[in-house]
Order: sequence, then C-alpha cells, then structure tokens
Amino acid sequence: MPGAEKLGPDSLDGLVLVSNPAVTPDGRYILYTAARVSLATDSYESSILAVKVDSGEQIVLQSGPRDSCPVPSPDGRRYVFARKVEQRDRRGNKLPGIELRLASLDAPGASQLIARVEGIVSLSWSPDSRRLAAASPMGRPDEDVKEIETLPVWFNGKGFVYKTRIEPFIIDVDSGIMERIELGLNWLQVSDVAWSPDGKKIAISVAADMLRPYLLDVYVYDVENGEAHVVAQGLRGYGELAWSPDSKLLAYLGHRGERGFSSHQKIMLLNPETGGLECLTCSLDRNAVNTVNSDVRFRSCLKKLQWTIRGIYFLVSDSGRVILYRVQPGMEPEPVLDPGEAVVDEFSASRDGSIIAYTLMTPVDPKELYLYRGMEARRLTRHTEAWKRRYKLAQPRRFSFRASDGATVEGWVLPPPEGVEQRGWVLYIHGGPKTMWGYGFMHEFHVLSNAGYTVVYVNPRGSDGYSEDFADIRCRYGERDYMDLMEAVDYVVKQLGLPKSRAAVMGGSYGGFMTNWVIGHTSFFRAAVTMRGISNWISMYGTTDIGWYFVEDQLCCTPWRRSDLCWEKSPLRYADRIETPTLIIHSNEDYRCWLDQALQLYTALKLRGVETKLAIFPGENHDLSRSGKPRHRVKRLQLILDWLNKHIPGARNED
Repeated sequence: MPGAEKLGPDSLDGLVLVSNPAVTPDGRYILYTAARVSLATDSYESSILAVKVDSGEQIVLQSGPRDSCPVPSPDGRRYVFARKVEQRDRRGNKLPGIELRLASLDAPGASQLIARVEGIVSLSWSPDSRRLAAASPMGRPDEDVKEIETLPVWFNGKGFVYKTRIEPFIIDVDSGIMERIELGLNWLQVSDVAWSPDGKKIAISVAADMLRPYLLDVYVYDVENGEAHVVAQGLRGYGELAWSPDSKLLAYLGHRGERGFSSHQKIMLLNPETGGLECLTCSLDRNAVNTVNSDVRFRSCLKKLQWTIRGIYFLVSDSGRVILYRVQPGMEPEPVLDPGEAVVDEFSASRDGSIIAYTLMTPVDPKELYLYRGMEARRLTRHTEAWKRRYKLAQPRRFSFRASDGATVEGWVLPPPEGVEQRGWVLYIHGGPKTMWGYGFMHEFHVLSNAGYTVVYVNPRGSDGYSEDFADIRCRYGERDYMDLMEAVDYVVKQLGLPKSRAAVMGGSYGGFMTNWVIGHTSFFRAAVTMRGISNWISMYGTTDIGWYFVEDQLCCTPWRRSDLCWEKSPLRYADRIETPTLIIHSNEDYRCWLDQALQLYTALKLRGVETKLAIFPGENHDLSRSGKPRHRVKRLQLILDWLNKHIPGARNED
C-alpha cells in the first residue's frame, strides 16, 4: 500500500538528490545531476543527465558514479563537468581530487580529461567556447610536520589550508593547457571568475587580506595584453559576478558590510570604468540568496545570479519561501517565479531569458527539475516519486505570533503522520543564525515525525527571510533570539495544545549554541540534542576557520577586548545550571565549530553528574547532517531517536 512504511533513519537509502539545472545558452537542453544515496556503497552515486526542452526526452550523458556539475558551452555543443577522484600525496595518503572533463552533447558516455585539480570554486566559458576561466585551490599542504605562518590553519570540508591559495586560471579545453592569471598578490582566495560576452575581459573577485578574508576586491583582467587592474575594493558578501550583455557593467552579489555578517546579500551594479557602485535590490530588504535549510541537496556549480538580455536573475529568501526575481538597472526588482509555499532552490536561464531551468522542493517533495517558459511552469523529472510512495509524509502547518516586543515571529509545526501516535515534541533550532526554516524538504524532520514527535521549527530574531533589522542580533546573542524561541514554546503549548512535560530541544551550529544556551537558562525540556555547536566563544575565536573575525563581528568581543562579554555569552558559563539530559554530537574534522566545543561541554556536564553522552563521527565535518557519509547520517539519526525515546518514554498522560 502506498505510504504504508514509516520513514526511519535508513530511508535515506535510494533517495535521489537532483541538482545543478544548467540550461544550454540556446535553450535546447537542460543538463543536471542526479545523485542516489546508497547505503550499500556508503556514497552518493551521481550521474549527469539531460532533458530535451521541446520533447522532454531524457538522456543519460555520464553514468557516474561520481560525476557532477555540468556547465554547458556558449555554442551549446559541449559541456565540462567534474569527476571526483582519489589522488595521493607524496607520502601515499589518499586525497580527494577533481578531474575536469570535456564532453559532447552528441556523444553520451564519452569524455576527455582537461585537467586534474584539487577542487573547483568557479568556472566561466569564453564566448567562443574554446577556453575556460577557472578558480581552483592550489598548494595543498602534505608535510608530516606542519610549519604554519598563515591564517586560517584549516578550513571546514578542506582540512589544512595554510599553504593553499585559490588562484585564477585560463584553461584551453582542447589541449588542457592551464595558464595562471597573475594578479600580483602574495596571498589570494578567489571567489568568482566571469568572462565577458565580448571575450575581451575576465572579472575576478578575490580576497587579498589574509587577516580579513571577508573583504573582497574586484579585478578586471585584459585577455589580450594580460594586464589586470582593480575596479573595486573592500566589498563584502558572496562576491559572485555577472557581466551585462554589452560587457560594459558588472553585477556583484554582496554588500558593503553595513550590518557585518548580518547584512543581506544585494545585487549591486558596478561600473568597471568609474568604480561606481549602485544597489539594485535595497528596496526589497530581503536577502538576495537562497538560505532555506534542507538536507536533500547535492553539490552544484551554478552561479547565484545571471544577467540575460531580460535582466539580472537571482533568488530571494522571503518568509520561508525562495522566489526567483529579476532586476534591470534603473528599475525596481520584480518576481518572475513565485512558487507559493515552496522553494526555487537553484536556477539557470537561456541566453535570451526565455527559458529557465530550476529545481523546486516543498516540505513533502524533495527536489525535482522544472522548466519555466512562456509564463508556465512544467515538471520535467520524477526521480523521487517511487521513494515518496513508500513512506508516510505529514504536511506542516504554519503559525505566527506577536512577540512580547510587538514583532511578528513565524514558525511551523510538523505533526506525526496519520496513524502514528504522538509521543512528544521537539523544538528544532536552525543554524546560521542568518538562515531560515521554511518550505524546504527536511528528511530529518520526517524521521522525527514518523517516530511520533511533532517538530516545531521557528524563525527567531537573527533569522533570514525578513528585514535586515530582524536578522541583526550582533552583540545580543542569547537575548531576543532566546526570548522569541521560548515565547514560541509558550504559544504552541497554550494555543496548539502540545504537552509541556514531553518536550525536547535540539539544533546544530548556531542551533547547537542556542540549545546549549536554552538548557543553561531553563529546565523546561526533558531532553536536549546539541550538534556541531558552540559552548565557549573565547576558544571558538582562536581554533576555527572563521572564528577570529566571525566572533568579533557577531559577539562584539575578542579574548582580550571585552572578554567578559565573550564569556557572558558562552553557554559554558552556565553549565552549572544545566539539568537536562544532553546528547552531544560532533565531527572530528569540524573546523567551523571545532571538537573542543563539544568536549568542554561534555566534561562540564559529566563532572556535574548530568546525564550526557558524546558521539564523535570520524572523518566528518560541519556538514555531517547534510552531506556526510550515508551510513554516518543514518547512525546520527538513530542516536537522536534513541536519546529522545529514552527520555520521553511512552505517551499517554498529556498535560
């Protein structure tokens, strides 16, 4: 019977993750990646497919199992893609690497090696389809003894990076010859490269200040004479670039840092001749990127903005939804594709903007490929239909309430599916904090729901999807954000009838920080699960990949300037108040929130006699719950269920 099975942790097996919808510039094909989660091989088996736009016919271009990121050439005949391979350092250790390969749309299965690289940060075709501008990391450290003189020492998902520079190159796709673009910098981390439509220039956004890597400069490189000059300095944000069709202007995705890391990403118009900069989306007061949380994504090489003859296309996060927008210089931004209670997760457009390929998801639908043409949307793939028919999936309900300071706070409640008895409920806190819950698909939520736990997820102050003022909690962590969450708890208990005595709290990253903060300030919850979290801002400052600048920006302190504030905002400061049984989950290669954060909290709780358990996942990083090895993801979910079931047993006497 369809939907007869409960969706448990191992239901990840066989789920297909659709990503990277890349339409050819002529609009004839849409290339994309489909990755099947396999518990048998403990991997994501990814292949590259194409859909013919006019007929809907599907073609397998590369059967994998480790192919992804197709990028079509401007002439629509060929594409490059990434093949994940294993390399070895000089001591014989296995290291991940990428083969950049070239293939023809007319010859499925065939491909030729262009280059072997450590990774791909950005790719941009030359308009004649003969060369690529690329940004790739170079100089991976492989010494036995690490002799370090730079920051950061390591980076999440990459390991040690103290010798690594992300450099710009030009690659001849037929010969494979790579030519480094010289910018005259001693240290550089390139964010993006963009080849101009007239073929004469390459725009490059790059961080050149090792101690302030969040500051970006924009260079324009003259392809003919090999000279590069700076056209903008000290910008911030994502740093993605797109040329205007006439090659005279640049669109820049980022901001000026008005609210530090709480600032919205904006579409900014940059004149390379004058250095003039104009914000095109400030009137929206919404973030011009997709920040909805989901655990069913796979790697993609698509840009976050694209400039066609119809304007600049980009995504906007708004109240849990993600909408495709367009803006023209001198005009107000306008929505192109509003999916309602859903998320446009990625997109690409044909050269004339008449065809848009995108992936879409809802709270009960993992990502699938769609086509938007002539004001009509059409679904092109059904990779997840068979998987969905096996399981019970409940539909979440939105709620909102007026906080004690008058602001409106939004959240959702996902109940157990029909026929599953409610055991208890979980307040699940997102990371960031500048991300949002909303209409993305969360496999983990459905695992909890199928186990009998209602999932309550809220966008407190600090979240994305609303105004910059709403998102800005700098210097005030643990204040209004904590109040919003606890007032949400009060709302769902009083208005929705959730039982006070059967509640748990959990979260990851900032959500882990807030879980730690919550249990240090209230004994309301029967159990807690804190993951990849923060317990001590002082040690976070000096041990992580972004700590020294993120902590100062968000907490307004350093270990030697207002260190009392760093300690006051650290959950470890309140560990002597914690009574809640706590499961701590961390990864040993999490360099965003290092393992010491878990160890300090675990030690404190053990010494105080609080029931606690520490689970450390080897070889995983900050992204365990989203892209970790499938068996580790299943184990993590089972640990969570076991902990909740132990501390919220049975479920008869509701109060």
